[in-house]
Amino acid sequence: MTLDSSDAPPRATSVEGFKPGILGALQRPWRWRTSLVRGLVQGGIWLAKAFLGSLRVGVFAFCVYAVFFNLSVVRGSSMSPGIRDGDRILIEPWSYVFGGVDRGDVIVLRYPLDPEVDYIKRVIGLPGDRIILADGRVWVNGHLLDEPYVDSIDVSSYLSVRVESEHFFVMGDNRPRSSDSREFGQVSEDLVRGRVDLRLWPPSRAGWIQ
Repeated sequence: MTLDSSDAPPRATSVEGFKPGILGALQRPWRWRTSLVRGLVQGGIWLAKAFLGSLRVGVFAFCVYAVFFNLSVVRGSSMSPGIRDGDRILIEPWSYVFGGVDRGDVIVLRYPLDPEVDYIKRVIGLPGDRIILADGRVWVNGHLLDEPYVDSIDVSSYLSVRVESEHFFVMGDNRPRSSDSREFGQVSEDLVRGRVDLRLWPPSRAGWIQ
């Protein structure tokens, strides 16, 4: 039976100077080499763009972190049990630019006797407050202060003081083991570095700080 050209099985079409199939490809290596090089170049460009994009995001995130926050490691047990030795905390300084310090805030401050050293304490007294310490309890302006964050009290502390203008009276939550305003006096507001709201480490206790 004679096959019409329209019914004939398809076959590769030859072009003068080239042969179909693998043999033809081997005889024109410049084509697949060019395609390979082009693919490598395009892949390299894509990777470079992806890297630069990630780098820009990373730099932006670092700038935001550097401007708005400060990650610090707690050393010591003066704020236990809520904040413990080795905890990673996030210091946020901008709240006090737009608002005032509140009683009960956990803050990071420069140690009044050595400003190169940072302390973490809780604000107990605000400017003008009358603070009385007796029998391990704290009275502020004649009212007993509710302190659910305190686990260990210090019955040896007896003090009556009025907080000066632009100063704060601070104490550690672990009263028997804390060096605070009972020892180094009231803290000037210009020594306050920022507020501590968030613990990032360890993961088992990560979250907002009371």
